[in-house]
Amino acid sequence: MIVCVCHRVSDREIAHHAHAGMSFDEIQFELGVATQCGRCETCARDVVAKCCSKGNTAAIHNETVVQTVQLATPILESKAWHSSQLLQAV
Repeated sequence: MIVCVCHRVSDREIAHHAHAGMSFDEIQFELGVATQCGRCETCARDVVAKCCSKGNTAAIHNETVVQTVQLATPILESKAWHSSQLLQAV
């Protein structure tokens, strides 16, 4: 859909730039959105906001603590367990 008629800029172009990490001001400078008549500014800002809320999520650092796990007796007694223990010893 065309968002900015004056500069013929689509919502896909705006979304592409927003997903690349550009702010509205940077997109406005690059594409010319909302620089002539200004009627598209609200719609263009909405497109950028929707893209930023979906695509630019910060990664969560998850530190894992090493925990010792007690294996069940049937696992310890299985032939597969003993053979893998022998391979590690070699």
